[in-house]
Amino acid sequence: MPPEPPERDDLGDLPAAALFGDRLRAAMDAHGPLAVGVDPHPALLAAWGLPDDPSGLERFALAAVEALAGAVAAVKPQSAFFERHGSRGVAVLERVLATLADAGTLSVLDVKRGDVGSTMTAYAQAHLADGAPLAADAVTLSPYLGLGALRPALDLAAQTRRGAFVLALTSNPEGPQVQHARGGDGRAVAAEVARGVAVENADAVADGRLGSVGLVVGATTGGAAEELGLDLAATGAPLLAPGLGAQGAAPQDLARVFGPARRQVLATSTRAVLQAGPDVAAVRAAARDLAERCAFALSG
Repeated sequence: MPPEPPERDDLGDLPAAALFGDRLRAAMDAHGPLAVGVDPHPALLAAWGLPDDPSGLERFALAAVEALAGAVAAVKPQSAFFERHGSRGVAVLERVLATLADAGTLSVLDVKRGDVGSTMTAYAQAHLADGAPLAADAVTLSPYLGLGALRPALDLAAQTRRGAFVLALTSNPEGPQVQHARGGDGRAVAAEVARGVAVENADAVADGRLGSVGLVVGATTGGAAEELGLDLAATGAPLLAPGLGAQGAAPQDLARVFGPARRQVLATSTRAVLQAGPDVAAVRAAARDLAERCAFALSG
């Protein structure tokens, strides 16, 4: 059964070739600052009474898309949970991305790609090129081979008017070992990443718009951004904020973590929403409720 169309044509005034940042801003204004993950890990499949195989994966993923398309600002499939099922799983991911595109709902493909040279170019072509089977509206990227190594992806995203979210302060407990480390100039690695992303978004910032190159900053990172000297508001970056729900963060934590950058936040959650399944209407209601609570928490 195909997903229900959006209840309102919220993005209809934007040109078809609008920049990702502009499309994301419109989607967050229309539906609230929430992206829901589609992470078909074995425990969620079991909770939905589905087998941990390609057939269960397909039923789970397409039901989630049916529930979420038109109900949230973005949907964030995690590629690894599809890849673990081989070619049949990747085919389901292709279908998920195509269905979201047809429904007019933004997709953020969580792949955390990061490499050098021709390999980075190939990753970019796989996920950011027009017509690519696994193309998404935006992808996650890892800068830990050097932010400059991401240039092929950032350039192709700009060319095709897509977006990217670069890891900066992640919600996992191991992240600070690298992200908080300081170089010879005393600047933290995460601050260097944020500074580079600010350069990418300079034109958007000058126009008072949301940039198309974002940062991943966990909702569980507390005051780390301020302590490390990250001026998140000045980057103009959309801020993908994992950690709501199972990882311990609540909507009311968002304003404290992001402060003056709160309007840039796109909070993410998976289990807190999808545990309402397998009923499609219940998942949609859970997503809308969480989006409303995030919007209220960030409205101050």
